[in-house]
Amino acid sequence: MARTLHARQHAWKLKEPFAIARGVRSEARVVIVELREAGEIGRGESSGVAYRGETPESMLAQIEQVRPALERGCDRQALLRLLPAGGARHALDAALWDLEARLTGVPVWQRAGVAHWKPVESAVTIGIRDIAAYEATARLHADHPWLKVKVGKESPREAVAAVRRGAPNARLIVDANQSWSVEDLRRHAAELQPYGVDLLEQPVAAGHDRGLSDYSGPIPICADESLSTRDDLAGLVGCYQFVNIKLDKTGGLTAGLELAAAARAAGFRLMVGCMLGGSVSVAPGMVLAQQCEICDLDGPWLQSEDWPRGILYRQGRMSLPAPVIWG
Repeated sequence: MARTLHARQHAWKLKEPFAIARGVRSEARVVIVELREAGEIGRGESSGVAYRGETPESMLAQIEQVRPALERGCDRQALLRLLPAGGARHALDAALWDLEARLTGVPVWQRAGVAHWKPVESAVTIGIRDIAAYEATARLHADHPWLKVKVGKESPREAVAAVRRGAPNARLIVDANQSWSVEDLRRHAAELQPYGVDLLEQPVAAGHDRGLSDYSGPIPICADESLSTRDDLAGLVGCYQFVNIKLDKTGGLTAGLELAAAARAAGFRLMVGCMLGGSVSVAPGMVLAQQCEICDLDGPWLQSEDWPRGILYRQGRMSLPAPVIWG
């Protein structure tokens, strides 16, 4: 049967401006793709990697380059050879997984080799704000098992202390988004230890990772912006204890599963994360989450709108999207 490809831009409104060390966003701009074959529709969605220059326009241009191959029946393994890692490949890979599931009647998670599905609990993110607002926001979400606290270079201790006052029992991830130096890390790690922080995410700029090789602080650290594909792993060994795998960066679940296996073999512990985007962009990450200790898949939770019958978040626990949407 003939296959057709449809691709378009979309913008999801956020509940509030999302502020991190790199800047502020008020909407999630994504690309949505649909592959139609034999009366079925496979969907994919991605916001790409903005800090590496990806935009909806650049992703759509990449998708158009491989349209002939996709419409001739290209599979996921062939797609790995046709496009580089990034958002365009993530959207197309997700659509292929979804289409395969619909054509075979076998859900994506089973096709990915997950023997027993476990509930997925996601951290929810508190973006940069004033100290009083950190505490107030944490108090609103104090019943969530994990909170992720975005901080900048200045006053992370005050921000984390405020969150801890508001949510005394939540486990905490602190994410500096590359804004610290190695010296900042050493100082801040010691300051943050009394607040029960479980993980520090990407404290230093990507490319400066070797400066972490003699870090022996009390809180484990996780690579995020420093990791896109398995080719990056060798440079991170001895510098990080965790790696955060994001499918927008790996170029989809197919490559993400391969990266997870390679990361475990290299001795890393696993976290799965996401960019901003709706339920279709995040749902493949829920499959990868079955292998991960820490999950941060709150993109749709940060939005004021989403796919109909998309992922629901109840005190951090994620529901699978309705089968009609993905998977």
